[in-house]
Amino acid sequence: MQYSKNTVYVLGTSRLGKTDPILSTHEIFFIGLIIDKQTNIIVDSTSNMVKEKTSDFINTIVVGYNIESEIEELELEVKERYHGMAQKAIIAAVKDARNKYLMIKS
Repeated sequence: MQYSKNTVYVLGTSRLGKTDPILSTHEIFFIGLIIDKQTNIIVDSTSNMVKEKTSDFINTIVVGYNIESEIEELELEVKERYHGMAQKAIIAAVKDARNKYLMIKS
């Protein structure tokens, strides 16, 4: 997939719970967000989940949200739709990516 020159890639990270299955392969959880700088909309994402299907599912949750103004809505959707052990790690990593994005923009 090609991305326009208006986009940036921002990586958010978080710690994993001790019982999370991805801890066996990764020390931290990350989510990479590709964000359109003009609209602040997340246009794509990637993460280091063990299964590609899980990363794809997380992508369907986060894409389309405005990273600046819709963080609460995004968090609520994660809580409503993702019921795996990494739920808190996903939310924390998205918030970390948001903070980094806001620093880049200022």
